[in-house]
Amino acid sequence: MTLLNLLLTSLAINGIFFIIALLLHTDIFTDITYSLTFIILTVIMFLTAENINFIKIMTAAAVIIWGLRLGSYLFYRILHIKVDHRFDDKRDSFVKFGLFWLLQAVTIWVVLLPVYGIITSELSLNSQYLLIPGVILFTAGLIIETVADIQKYRFKMNPGNKGFISSGLWKYSRHPNYFGEIIFWWGIALPGIFIFSGFQLLYFTGPLFITLLIIFVSGIPLLEKSADSKWGDNPDYISYKQKTSILVPLPPKKS
Repeated sequence: MTLLNLLLTSLAINGIFFIIALLLHTDIFTDITYSLTFIILTVIMFLTAENINFIKIMTAAAVIIWGLRLGSYLFYRILHIKVDHRFDDKRDSFVKFGLFWLLQAVTIWVVLLPVYGIITSELSLNSQYLLIPGVILFTAGLIIETVADIQKYRFKMNPGNKGFISSGLWKYSRHPNYFGEIIFWWGIALPGIFIFSGFQLLYFTGPLFITLLIIFVSGIPLLEKSADSKWGDNPDYISYKQKTSILVPLPPKKS
């Protein structure tokens, strides 16, 4: 499996589901395809890899577990909310909707670069100690992301809750799920310190890309803008925003 084949496979998977979603005018497949593509590409890389060792097994397993967790959560959520309003201005446009799917396919490919580098490495690194820092980091990220998603979903599903969530992990960060997502991918890439050399160091573009995407492009900025439009005049929200860290979980600032 080459990087080009990996990209073409990602484009093919997302292209197929794009056509289905466009024809059916549905949002059901958008997020689930994101997770599914990660899983499929990781499985293909692992099955075609040579010199299988502990690091490669753990890397592939971590990404698959992450994909299954995120995919099942997003699929369960869309079945309940029915419509993803991010696509209200794109769903009926071949170009706009298609561009989203194209960017999604490319994003997955970029984020998986360190996974590709680790799994296709010809080095026989069997020492489990090389993986310990990464395991700690991606496990912590997966736990934080999972707990944050569960807390927010339960909050939204409670008819008595009409505003914004400020309890649980959300008391310490306005976007704890994104914090978990970021440290998960840095944990996945961390063993690359012992594996990559020369141009292979560009594989670290993966976690850097998802970090920048979340912080500056399609993650935090969009949600902050949406929250400000909903509760910008709410004194409780203003206070919460002033006291609470935007990303890294920290104790709330005192008044």
